[in-house]
Amino acid sequence: MRLVLASESGARKRLLAAAGVEFATDPAGYDEAAAKRTSRARGEDAAQCALALATAKARAVAARHADAIVIGADQMLDCDAAWLDKPADLAAARAQLLELRGKTHALVTAAVAVERDELLWRHVATARLVMRPFSDAFLERYLALMGARVLATVGGYELEGLGAQLFAKIEGDYFAILGLPLLPLLAFLRAHGALPA
Repeated sequence: MRLVLASESGARKRLLAAAGVEFATDPAGYDEAAAKRTSRARGEDAAQCALALATAKARAVAARHADAIVIGADQMLDCDAAWLDKPADLAAARAQLLELRGKTHALVTAAVAVERDELLWRHVATARLVMRPFSDAFLERYLALMGARVLATVGGYELEGLGAQLFAKIEGDYFAILGLPLLPLLAFLRAHGALPA
């Protein structure tokens, strides 16, 4: 059974590949900003928004791959009811990290599996991350070492790398924090016959 990942996320691709899953990639090209505005207008929370985005992306890609199960995913960072996006530049990354410094934020990761137009599976994982009160000097060193990579993730951090030094504590699914609730997804794929049991 063919699997297609409706994402261009390097982290999601690495997670699936490292787990031995064979898949193709076809990014959805979905207008996330407009969808987030609509979700906010409806009074939805970050989990509802992430699930709606993941589902919309998967359905858009499934329309191009009738012979495949399409995996869609999305992540929302919620800090004090503010939703943060991937920073546009280093100045925005600095501002986000200063906003998160010393606080606890929620990282909500939603994943779905769609075949044709049928939603086969969905999962939402919420992690709580406590960012330590790092110094300004540490932040500048961090940004210099990370460079453009800081723009690739919501919140401006890669927990699997140098970003681990930003945190005092994390609670939740590590794989979901990286971008995909891998163990629940693998369980679904085995149950559905897409992976050997």
